[in-house]
Amino acid sequence: MRSLRWAGLLALYVGAQAVGLALAQPFRVVGLASTTNPESPTAPLVFIAIIILAPLAILFLAPKRGGMATLRQLILLAIAGSLYFTLYATLLLVFPNYYLPPPYAAELVVDPALILAATFSAAIYLALLMEPQWYVVDLAGFLAAGALVAILGISFAILPAFILLGALMVYDAIAVYRTKHMVSLADVVTEMKLPILMVMPDSPGYDYTSAPALAAQRGQPVEERAAMFMGLGDIVIPGTLVVSAFVWLPSSPALLGVGASLWVAAATLVGSLAGYALLMRYVLRGNPQAGLPFLNGGAILGYIVAYVLVYHSFTLGLTGAL
Repeated sequence: MRSLRWAGLLALYVGAQAVGLALAQPFRVVGLASTTNPESPTAPLVFIAIIILAPLAILFLAPKRGGMATLRQLILLAIAGSLYFTLYATLLLVFPNYYLPPPYAAELVVDPALILAATFSAAIYLALLMEPQWYVVDLAGFLAAGALVAILGISFAILPAFILLGALMVYDAIAVYRTKHMVSLADVVTEMKLPILMVMPDSPGYDYTSAPALAAQRGQPVEERAAMFMGLGDIVIPGTLVVSAFVWLPSSPALLGVGASLWVAAATLVGSLAGYALLMRYVLRGNPQAGLPFLNGGAILGYIVAYVLVYHSFTLGLTGAL
C-alpha cells in the first residue's frame, strides 16, 4: 500500500483536472467566471495577491488565543459556501427546472438542485467539523479543486494563465526553499484538518484525526510515514492552463475527430504529469518540495510543444488569436 500512495495522489490530480474540463463550458454559460476581461494581463493579479497574503494571514492569526479555532470555522464555512454555489451550478445541468409538488394548489416550488447542493454542502461541513477523516478531507478537496480549476480556466485566457502559473511557481519556490513559510502553513493546515492538503494514507484505516503533526512526521523517512500530502494549489494552478487551453483556443483544426483545443489541453495535462513524476522523485527523498515549479513548468512546456505542433504557429495563443 505504501508504494501506491503516489498513485492515489495522481488519481486525485488527474480526476480533478477531468472534472474541471467537464465543468468549464457549463460554468462559462452560467457566468461563473471571476473576471470581466479574461484577456487582460492584470486579470490574475488579485488572485496572485490572495495566494500570497492568505497564508501570511493564517500564520499570523493561528498562534493567537483562539486563533486556530476561529480560522478553522471561517475556512470551513468558506469551503462549504463555495461548494454550495459550484454544486448548485453543476446540478442545474441535471435538474434545470423547478417543479410544483402536489397539492398544486398550495403553490409550493421545489428546486432539486438547490436542495441537493445545500444538503451535500452542509453534510461536508459537519463531517469536516466533527470527524475530519482523510477521505472526507479528500472528497471536499477534490470537489473544490475541480470547481476551482474550471472557474479559473474560464476566467483567464492564455496570457493571463501564463502569468498566473509563472508568478506562482516562482513564489512557491521562494516560500518553500527560502522563507519556508509555506512549510509552516502545511503544519498549521494539517493540525486544523482542512481540505487544503490532499491526504493519501498507506491504509484505508488511517486515522487522520489522531495523526501526529506534519512537522513530527517530517523527521521520518518517507517509506515509514503513514501518509503523503499534496497541496490543493498544486492541483488547481496547473489545471488552470489545462482548462484555459480548452476554452480559449480555437477548436479547429480537428485531429482524429478531436478538437485542436482539447489536444492542447490534454498535452498540457501530460506535461504537468511529467512534472509530477519528477516531483515525486524529490518528495521520496524526504524533504519538503515546492510542487508548482515542477507542475507548472511541465504544464507550460507541454502546452508550448502541443500548440506549435497543432496550430503550426509560434504565437502560442498569447495574443488571443492564431
